Amino acid sequence: MTAYDLFIAPFVDYGFMRRALMAAFCLGLGSGPIGVFLMLRRMSLVGDAMSHAVLPGAAIGYLIAGSLSLTAMGLGGLVAGLSVALLSGFVSRSTVLQEDASFASFYLTSLALGVLIVSLRGSNIDLLHVLFGTILAIDNDALYQIGAIASFSLLVIAIIYRPLVIECMDPGFLRAVGGKGPVYHFLFLFLVVLNLVASFQALGTLMAVGLMMLPAAIAQLWSRNLPGMMLISALTGIVSSYFGLIASYHLELASGPTIIMTAALFYGLSIVFSPSGLLPRLFPRSHLKA
Repeated sequence: MTAYDLFIAPFVDYGFMRRALMAAFCLGLGSGPIGVFLMLRRMSLVGDAMSHAVLPGAAIGYLIAGSLSLTAMGLGGLVAGLSVALLSGFVSRSTVLQEDASFASFYLTSLALGVLIVSLRGSNIDLLHVLFGTILAIDNDALYQIGAIASFSLLVIAIIYRPLVIECMDPGFLRAVGGKGPVYHFLFLFLVVLNLVASFQALGTLMAVGLMMLPAAIAQLWSRNLPGMMLISALTGIVSSYFGLIASYHLELASGPTIIMTAALFYGLSIVFSPSGLLPRLFPRSHLKA
């Protein structure tokens, strides 16, 4: 088997592979920087909770459309995710519960409700599609939606980059200078939910956060400045998607989990070989004397 047959031919021969590759590239570009901010804000597990929170809305969209309509399920998931984000924020500000506890409570409720709705009105195959995604079934309309979400996310991040960084690093300073911290926090949560909805269409609710958090964790191991982390995160998501699709095609594996496992492999290598990893700690360089 030549290098062409191994790395290029699947995308030349099959349109569904090309659409899956472009969808995965868009997810990597849009979700990577969002994941970096989630990680810096210590909200990584909140992102995981939000990915499951879109499930009941997607299930209701499935019931209304009567099929696996990505548009209906995406809109339902967006409404459900934003609702959970707003309710969790309201509960944490109105009670003694912290935001992570309220997110966890709503996420468990949403996950159970979504699975219950799909299992009552759909088949086991439909439930598997909702939970694990169907990236190889991405059509042109879904690809346009994912591309639009990625473009919108990058544009909004560029516009609110400075206040978002300040709100992330020193929210007290932002309040002192009259900045609208809650507004930027809500915009950020909106971007999180929006990208999770895009990922949900390809990777399912159980792994939607995969291309958001694994590349971000890899980026933190390789870089110590924010622009570098955002760039590495996006590139890692793209590279993981490409090699994951290649591996799933030749090994006849499920595409979504293979993409996430490829990212996990890069994460494992980064833990060992990155400048902040295990190998430099076990074998430190000798200190350079003046």
